[in-house]
Amino acid sequence: MAKLLITGGAGYVGAVCARAARQAGHDVVVFDSLAGGHREAVSGELVVGDLRDRPALDAVLARGFDAVLHFAARMSVGESNEDPVGYFDVNVGGTLTLLEVMRAHGCKVLVFSSTCAIYGRPARVPLDEDLPHAPISPYGETKAVVERILALARPANDMRVTCLRYFNAAGAASDGSLGESHFPETHLIPLALEAAATGRPMTVFGTEHPTPDGTCVRDYVHVEDLADAHLRALDRMLAGHPGGAWNLGTAHGASVFEVMDTIERVTGHRVARTLGPARDGDPPMLVANASRAYADLGWRATRNLETVIRDAWGWYQSPRYGKR
Repeated sequence: MAKLLITGGAGYVGAVCARAARQAGHDVVVFDSLAGGHREAVSGELVVGDLRDRPALDAVLARGFDAVLHFAARMSVGESNEDPVGYFDVNVGGTLTLLEVMRAHGCKVLVFSSTCAIYGRPARVPLDEDLPHAPISPYGETKAVVERILALARPANDMRVTCLRYFNAAGAASDGSLGESHFPETHLIPLALEAAATGRPMTVFGTEHPTPDGTCVRDYVHVEDLADAHLRALDRMLAGHPGGAWNLGTAHGASVFEVMDTIERVTGHRVARTLGPARDGDPPMLVANASRAYADLGWRATRNLETVIRDAWGWYQSPRYGKR
């Protein structure tokens, strides 16, 4: 088994992946600033530090690691429009520091948490990996820039690198122990679950998109399926493969109204809603073509939208929710 450093491993996807890696027998150290992560989400060793702090990273990586799983980033599209410089500082600057320190300590295997936001408004749906990168938000731009940097670093630094482009990460650990907990929350499913639990209405942004019911369509992929993909990509590179870039999604889209309807069916509670204008830059439809991940990694999403929502509802109701 491998010795792994997981940056951002106290965050939502990072924490689930870190636990999956431990369960697979890997020796895991989490490095997280706790700016958006939660100490309680880490069951093993946690080193609190900022990616941009080179001495702190140097002290950790000097211990020797076989690979890094890199989740640490700021990740709100809306917030990135308000603070693009801060997003580039953390997401790009932090990654550059990480790469420099990895090179200094001979760590040459990296799994990078990327996003479908690098595609912007896609020319075709479902989205495949051959689409051009045309991000429409500073957040998406930071991820696209990092992917370009990694493509150059791979041969120059003799690295093995995999970029995993998530669609909409959703759900929670099936045992209710880990899940999504952002403050403030901006994602549809946790907001709709809160509306179901409290009776307070939530806003639907846009009902005149060119989609079947007029609301945005997204591809919701379960966080435990994402963890499985990370471990498959990691194992492949540890065995000597140079890596690659893969979309991670279900290949099935759900509209905002379909998500709300599913939440009402799972929870038995009405999701009250108000209708608002469409948000600038919201692509009407983002659905993955993940066939390449299946062909190359043997990976496919195994959990459907109802399972995503059932697990997220279990997390919302758990005693740990909101205490992280």
